[in-house]
Amino acid sequence: MTKKISLNDFSFRFSGYGHYDVTYTSPVTGSMWTATIDDMPLIDATKSNWDNVKTQELNRLKKLCKQLCEWN
Repeated sequence: MTKKISLNDFSFRFSGYGHYDVTYTSPVTGSMWTATIDDMPLIDATKSNWDNVKTQELNRLKKLCKQLCEWN
């Protein structure tokens, strides 16, 4: 059974002007991926818009985390 992605699967830590360290934790396996993301429109669309975030944006952020990951 697959679980729907949610904002609770992500954690955000400010890492400098225009950069956030974003950690994605898989709700199924518990695996974690951390990446420094500088796509501020995407960060704003997810982190700052928590009550109205779109699944498409979360999936895009998850994909970025996995592509640019630093293993935890």
